[in-house]
Amino acid sequence: MLKPLALATAAFGMLAAPVHAEEPAEPTRGEAKLAKMLEGRVAGEPQRCINTYGGRALNQIDGTAITYRQGSTIWVNYTRNPESIDDSEIMVIKRFSGSSLCRTDHIDLVSRSGHFLTGVIFLDEFVPYRKVDSEG
Repeated sequence: MLKPLALATAAFGMLAAPVHAEEPAEPTRGEAKLAKMLEGRVAGEPQRCINTYGGRALNQIDGTAITYRQGSTIWVNYTRNPESIDDSEIMVIKRFSGSSLCRTDHIDLVSRSGHFLTGVIFLDEFVPYRKVDSEG
């Protein structure tokens, strides 16, 4: 009889224990790299597609996002599955449009050594980050 009473008392004690708010987690290496890249910039209105003609490359930020620089604008796609982004792998883009990259496109990841499929990245909207106007 004492054992069930002791278990019930212990369970009640755990329920009455104060709840501590979780402290914000330290940013990952990828999040820190992206934050540094976007320093002094503000986010604009997200776009479904961006023009990618001119041979500029997409950049992968491990486990965080894909970026594309167009003039002074940095476009960021956080993707629907950022944990799949691995900057050590090759991106093979499956486009539905010739000169645009859109949220309906997806990117296959291929290993550098064996050239076999290792994952797929599903794009989301592209967020433009532009430098803050320091005047006025």
